[in-house]
Amino acid sequence: MDMRSGKGGASGKLDASPEAPRGRTGAMSPPPALRLAAAVQAAEAAMLCVAAVITAVDTAAGRSYQQASGIALTLIAFGTVAALAWIAGGLARLRPWSRTPAVMTQLFTGGVGIYLLEGHRFDWGVAAVLLALAGLAGLLAPASFRALQREINRRS
Repeated sequence: MDMRSGKGGASGKLDASPEAPRGRTGAMSPPPALRLAAAVQAAEAAMLCVAAVITAVDTAAGRSYQQASGIALTLIAFGTVAALAWIAGGLARLRPWSRTPAVMTQLFTGGVGIYLLEGHRFDWGVAAVLLALAGLAGLLAPASFRALQREINRRS
């Protein structure tokens, strides 16, 4: 058995990891754990979008504490929805830059979920905590780490 190849041949190439799963286009497809993390990130974006729409409706109806703060919070919420969706897309396309903001999102979502639970908002709090745990589990799985590894590190 040749030391340079896991298959026993003398290919001359290092074969440090097993062949990555490939999709229909030949591109590497994300492992199931990373697909879970991307789905969680997208679900969080959808939940925040619902909250932003509720805030927008309340602001438009004059039920905001102050009109200016209601508008600002609505705009911030929609901007955050766009950022969360962008991160989810990065995870789905195996972009290494997406790992850190995705982990930070899950930590923040878990903290907000705990805050909501303490405020007796169990409907949103339980969902937020469960999503954060599922997202972290998907992001911290060994297969996800390998899939999001930068190309520079894969060669060594």
